[in-house]
Amino acid sequence: MAVMNSGITILIQPETRAEALAVFDKTSQAHAQSNFRKTSLGIIAFAAAVALAAHVSQFDLMRLITGLPRIGDFLSGMVPRLTADNLWADLVYWYWGLDKWLYLLWTTLMMALFGAVAGTTLGAIFSLFAARNLGAPRWSVFFVKRMLEIARTVPDLVFALVFLFAFGLGPLAGVLAISLHTLGAQGKLFAEVNENVDMRPLEGVRACGGSWLDEMTVGLLPQVLPNYISYTFWRFEINVRSATIIGFVGAGGIGMELYEAISLSYFDDAGAILLLVFITVMLIDIASEALRTKISNVRAVT
Repeated sequence: MAVMNSGITILIQPETRAEALAVFDKTSQAHAQSNFRKTSLGIIAFAAAVALAAHVSQFDLMRLITGLPRIGDFLSGMVPRLTADNLWADLVYWYWGLDKWLYLLWTTLMMALFGAVAGTTLGAIFSLFAARNLGAPRWSVFFVKRMLEIARTVPDLVFALVFLFAFGLGPLAGVLAISLHTLGAQGKLFAEVNENVDMRPLEGVRACGGSWLDEMTVGLLPQVLPNYISYTFWRFEINVRSATIIGFVGAGGIGMELYEAISLSYFDDAGAILLLVFITVMLIDIASEALRTKISNVRAVT
């Protein structure tokens, strides 16, 4: 058997070839067995972790099956009896507080919007100093990342309680809590986007004598802007839900009314409010998707 190696023809005897194949087979089998053992150990470890999590969280399948009908009973209590013959009157009775609820929902939306804008703006700024590839000192990257971790790890409900103690009841505490949590989340996401950009445009700006600010605005921003916009819309949707929840503790918005309805067992009022929130989030999602598509098409054309 003839084998070409660096332009030199080497003749391998059949016995030598058989020995080489045997060694290759043994090596392949050993490698396959090693991979199989590692995969098996990984699956066993994962299964053990899931089993431990189920035990600690007291997950019980039979308890889940017997309790599911109760959820249906609770949800059915949130919808009053609606009849086809008197549907309009039934809806008017169900949404007796529509004017007040819409005003509170508007307050919730404004809280979510301001929190999204303020948190996203600050998160974008801090992300420049949390990315390892944009020239920030190592101590700055470490410090800013830890700060962002604290801001997003502490639940916004806890922040709301702190600000309620400092500033009293009202939307201000909710806005500050949402903005701070948005800062932590957006700063992390934006920093990861920054670290995955193509560095050649930034190097080109630097080679032409541009400043660090020119690198960020000319070399970085056009690359990261689509992701920034997408994350901003996504965060606004999250903030609408967060603003509703933190209203439970008195931080303004429709959450206070929802909590009062649930605590007083006015389940039909709670259902009406939840339906309003659901429709609002759905409309925001549709509008943000259309706007993202429009921006993407404009960028594709240009």
